[in-house]
Amino acid sequence: MTTAPLTLVRLANFVAPASGGLRTALRELGKGYKAAGHEPVLVVPGDRHTDEETEQGRVITLPGPLLPGTGGYRVLTDKRRVAAVLEELAPDRLEVSDRTTLRWTGKWARRARVPAVMVSHETADGVLRTWGLPQTLSQRAADALNVRTAHTYARVVCTTEFAEREFVRVGARNVVRAPLGVDLVERHPALWEAALRARHARDDEALLVMCSRLSVEKRPGNALDALEALLRRGRRAVLLVAGDGPLRTRLEQRARERALPVTFLGHVRDRDRLAALQASADVCLAPGPAETFGLAALEAMACGTPVVASASSALPEVIGSAGDSAADHGEAFADAVEGLLARPERERREAARARAECFGWTASVEAFLAAHDAPAPARRPLQEGVA
Repeated sequence: MTTAPLTLVRLANFVAPASGGLRTALRELGKGYKAAGHEPVLVVPGDRHTDEETEQGRVITLPGPLLPGTGGYRVLTDKRRVAAVLEELAPDRLEVSDRTTLRWTGKWARRARVPAVMVSHETADGVLRTWGLPQTLSQRAADALNVRTAHTYARVVCTTEFAEREFVRVGARNVVRAPLGVDLVERHPALWEAALRARHARDDEALLVMCSRLSVEKRPGNALDALEALLRRGRRAVLLVAGDGPLRTRLEQRARERALPVTFLGHVRDRDRLAALQASADVCLAPGPAETFGLAALEAMACGTPVVASASSALPEVIGSAGDSAADHGEAFADAVEGLLARPERERREAARARAECFGWTASVEAFLAAHDAPAPARRPLQEGVA
């Protein structure tokens, strides 16, 4: 196991200016690799070629076409150009955050004798089910894909036990666990703002927030279903939606037609503003059934806001007893919201924060580096902690 500084090249698709969790994970891991003394290089698709030094190391964008119906995602489709960049960079390690369109890079790495890992940011069968494929067919297709993925890469990194299950099911023996993390300084309960909360909700109203991409696999409509169920029961509540995506127009139309108190904020680029919104809410909703970790929900918990998550996702494993999980329909989410709001506010906020403190980025970076057989040469603080 080497401790020498490494050129660690990372490839990712489906990263856009309005991306959420994946963009955050790539940034924080890159910062951690750099702080550990390595040379991280991130290669992602964009509208043109760029090459710059950033806080997370070198970031290269290569021209990639827009993927229709995704609300701005681009994909690296020019294999020869990507391969040429890889040859030029001469990586010591390769990390790939796309199990489909970039899986060919695992074979490139094998030919180049570069140890490569694939990071599983979603379950294949979960995504296929959210797109309407029956469970039997989705599992069969996912199993075939996962067998090929496990054979292609030296290691597969899963962020939760939930994400690991589908690889264990096909007998993969090269799977390692490495959780993601949260910035415990940038996200903190002290960011609660009375004026901000008053701007969006009255004292007698519950302020709900959903931070999510508005796409079919995230099931954002379940949050509106939950709000509607709460209102039918006489619970005063409003919903803030931070995020954008192909379903936004349809969701806005539904909210207007049913006179639902929903505010669509779009993609919130200002991370401080987003943190204040998360801290000032009473409950965060995370309805995505295919989530393998749920960074936005963890960030809300770091701000002291408990989470109601899809029971079909990995989030129950992440939030523990600090939040609640629900079946994938509005009534179940409304029940879970009611249960959390019945707890004393101080108790539920302290529990959320305490759980989030189990997931710092330092431990995450060390676990990812260990997956690369590249632990940090020296233990250095990665600018996180409890303020």
